[in-house]
Amino acid sequence: MEMNDSIAYVLKIGVVISIILIMIGAVLLFLQGSSNGFPIGELASTSSKINSSMFSFSDMINGLLSYQGLDFMLLGIIVLIITPIARVIASVLSFIYERNWLYVVITLIVFINIMVAIFVVPGLLGH
Repeated sequence: MEMNDSIAYVLKIGVVISIILIMIGAVLLFLQGSSNGFPIGELASTSSKINSSMFSFSDMINGLLSYQGLDFMLLGIIVLIITPIARVIASVLSFIYERNWLYVVITLIVFINIMVAIFVVPGLLGH
């Protein structure tokens, strides 16, 4: 298998896993009529004050263990966010394997930019 095919599979697998998790969450949410103590009407409202910052990672894990639909959907979104990051990491490894040092450096710069955007910029903006 060619390296580009392997990197493409990272994207495909990540998207498929994300879709499955979000679908499971949606089904659980509709079957149970609520999730994490919030009724479905409040979760679906455009004026809802509920957002992902209200839930910690450990809360999400506990919610997954108790089959809370919202937590499956949150995990699906996290997987979807991580998927392109995994692709960048796979690209770095591929370029190292090929000894293409220019592209290793360029791809590491892309990775650092993504990490700064995720972890540093929100703190600077006060979020």
